[in-house]
Parts: sequence; structure tokens; C-alpha cells
Amino acid sequence: MTGVLILLLIILIIGGVLVYVGLRAPKDTEEDLLQDRLADFIQKGEAVDLEKLEMSRPFTERVIYPVARKMGEIAIKFTPQNALNSISLQLERAGNPGRMDPPLFLALQFLAMILFGGLILLVFTVGQTKRPFGTVLLLVIVFGMVGFFFPRLWLGSRISRRQKSVRRALPDALDLLTICVEAGLGFDSAMQKVTEKWQTELSLAFARVLREVQLGKLRRDALRDMADKVGISELTSFVAAVIQSEQLGVSLAKVLRIQADQMRIRRRQHAEEEAHKAPIKMLIPMTLLIFPSLVIVLLTPAAIRLFQSTLADMFR
Repeated sequence: MTGVLILLLIILIIGGVLVYVGLRAPKDTEEDLLQDRLADFIQKGEAVDLEKLEMSRPFTERVIYPVARKMGEIAIKFTPQNALNSISLQLERAGNPGRMDPPLFLALQFLAMILFGGLILLVFTVGQTKRPFGTVLLLVIVFGMVGFFFPRLWLGSRISRRQKSVRRALPDALDLLTICVEAGLGFDSAMQKVTEKWQTELSLAFARVLREVQLGKLRRDALRDMADKVGISELTSFVAAVIQSEQLGVSLAKVLRIQADQMRIRRRQHAEEEAHKAPIKMLIPMTLLIFPSLVIVLLTPAAIRLFQSTLADMFR
């Protein structure tokens, strides 16, 4: 039993470290880090030793991060292509947190499953309360499935947060685009002004479109990709209107002004919708926390008086 506990603790520690490293966002890609180190060696005038260069990297980047990626690559072999495409799209809509890709995300799911299930097994193994083996196995399976879907829940929250940020910033960005276009700037230059003025999720998406256009991609294709990677109807309609104005020769400034007005109406409607949902969301804490406390405060004195009265003697 001691050997099993030691092995379980080792697995939990390794799983926790891998999950932490997977969620940690690296500052640069691996190639950029190697290029920076090579530049340092060249500036110092030292001979470049590949082994020394490799050992200068942190332990997490040399060992732990590749192991997690290898586990994800093994899981990919048994994962349908549609599921991989869905994971890739969700990562893009979440803003690619931690520069993760589908192999690493699948590795995080399996590691979280092992971590959750192992913790429950450890609690029932070390604790004083003894449960039947079937009950413990069922709880381990249930919490393992919860751990497997926990990264999906985290990714969904990141997507929702990013989409709310884009939806909130879109009307103001369209106003600035309209002013810049009416002042004589081109659409690309107007988007550049938006990226210079704000540091939001929408400005980052515009900056990515500009980079793709500079690399030779058609602007309409870059805009469509941006709308797909954000996934909100407001941005999709804006992109469709801009593309149609280019194809039909309609005044872009007029289209942008109409779109800005519509986006403000949609943002106000969305705010009203969230306000109408607030009373329903408040029912859960009120029912579970506030109402029981009120019942205890109001009925406890009456119950004490009732037990002390002669009426209570009739039931003894």
C-alpha cells in the first residue's frame, strides 16, 4: 500500500507540473528563443556550442513541455479529425492562450483527468473513512471525467470573455474607422489607427489582419478569417458589409457609419438582455444563502417559545 501511495503521489506531482507548464504562456516561440541565444553568443564572440546552447534553456522547455506535447501527439492518433478541427477553432477563438495547439490541449485534458481522479483515490485511500471498492471506483471515474472536461470549461470561459471584449469595443472602433475613412485614409490605414489607439482584443485582431495582408493574403480572406476566429455575429456582419461595399463600389464611409449605428444598437440590446437575466441569476444565491438565513433568524425565537410553552407538553 505504501508503494502504491508513493507512485500515486509521483503521478499527481508530475501531472500538476505538466498542467502548470501547459497553461503557462511562453513569452516567445522556441525558434525565437534559440535565435536570441545565438545572437548573444555571437555578440560575446564565443564559439557556438550546440550542447551548451541546448542546456542553457530552462528545464521546463527542455523536458516537461516536450513530454506534454508528445502525450498530446499520441492522443491525436485516436482522435477524429473533426474533433481536432473543433479544438483548433476554439483555441483560436480564445486568443490562443499559452500558444497551445491541439496536441498540448489534449495532453492537458488527460493530465487533468489523472489529477482529479488521483486526488479522489488518494483521499479515500489515506482517509479514515472506508468505502466499498465499487463506490470509490465510481467516484474516481466521475471526478476523472470532470477533470477531463475541466480544460474545455476553462477554454469556453476564455472564449466568452474575448467575445464580450470584442463586442464591447466594436462600436467605438467603427466610429474611429469612419472618421479616418472620411478624412481620406484607406481602410488599411484606418485599421492601423485603431491598433495604435487601443490595446484590445479587437485591435489585436485588426493587427493580425494587417500582417496577413502585408504577407500577400487577400484582404477579404483575411477579414473572413478574423470573423471566423472571433465567432460573433456583429463582427461577421461588419466584415460582410465591408466586402460587399468593395465588390459593389459603394461608399465605404457610409457603410461604416451605418454599421457603427447598428453596432451601438446591438450593444445596447445585449446590455438590456444581460440586465433582464440578472434577477434569474440572483435566485440561486438568494435561495441557497439568503432565504435559509432569514428563516432561521425569523422562526428560531418562535420555535424556542413554542417548545417552552404548555403546548409542547401535549406532545411529550
